Amino acid sequence: MTDVPGITLNSGATIPQLGFGVFQIDPSETAETVQKALEIGYRHIDTAQMYGNEAEVGEGIRNSGIDRGDLFVTTKCNNSNHGRLDSQKALDESLEKLGLDYVDLYLIHWPLPGKDLYVDTWKGFEEAAADGKTRSIGVSNFQEHHLERLFAETETVPAVNQIELHPHLQQMAMRSVDQRHGIATEAWSPIGQGKGVIDEPTIEGIAKKHDKSGAQVTLRWHVQLGNIVFPKSVTPSRIQENFELFDFELSDEEMSSIGELERAERLGPDPDQFDR
Repeated sequence: MTDVPGITLNSGATIPQLGFGVFQIDPSETAETVQKALEIGYRHIDTAQMYGNEAEVGEGIRNSGIDRGDLFVTTKCNNSNHGRLDSQKALDESLEKLGLDYVDLYLIHWPLPGKDLYVDTWKGFEEAAADGKTRSIGVSNFQEHHLERLFAETETVPAVNQIELHPHLQQMAMRSVDQRHGIATEAWSPIGQGKGVIDEPTIEGIAKKHDKSGAQVTLRWHVQLGNIVFPKSVTPSRIQENFELFDFELSDEEMSSIGELERAERLGPDPDQFDR
């Protein structure tokens, strides 16, 4: 089994740098897919209340027979559950669905600036962490000014900021902000949702040189940048392929050539505009 590197968070917890995501996996397929990922060697599972498959994630974990202490489980607060008390109630519901006593990481899924409740939500997260219901707390899709409000008005620096990040949207400024404050950066849509990233001639050429796929090269680029990634697939061969990132290394020249693919193009919503 490949040893996946761990990243130490500012909470003191260690998160596997490579995880398995379950976004858009149908609940009917989730338990079996999670179990397969765990059999391959993944120990980090990323889900969310919004995905509607937490119960099936929990089923897959139980069916795997793997000790809870060997797993890192993330879930995210649904956008309808912002607020100090509502976010804590939502976490209780997630724990019940997952069949767990705690999660390793609980994230605010979106800042929802129009609602302007993310500071109160974060205070609820701090209380949930103090109660032992989550080992670490973090955010998703936060911009620098959202983080600055948390720094000014609350006591805890997020352990993680999960943002859209791939070769066409490299988020250099946000990665720098996160790094300055000791926040780990997680990349969602790390291979660009199959919308042109892994088909770039630059990536195809590097993949051919290393006898790897474009997805593997792109994920390896993330790993070498220090990003945490959690690719999603329901295909066993692809789940296995995405795990095989640690038997090759990209050169500085190859890393730089992928860096030149920046387009500043989002596939998902703008966090400063998204309020649903």
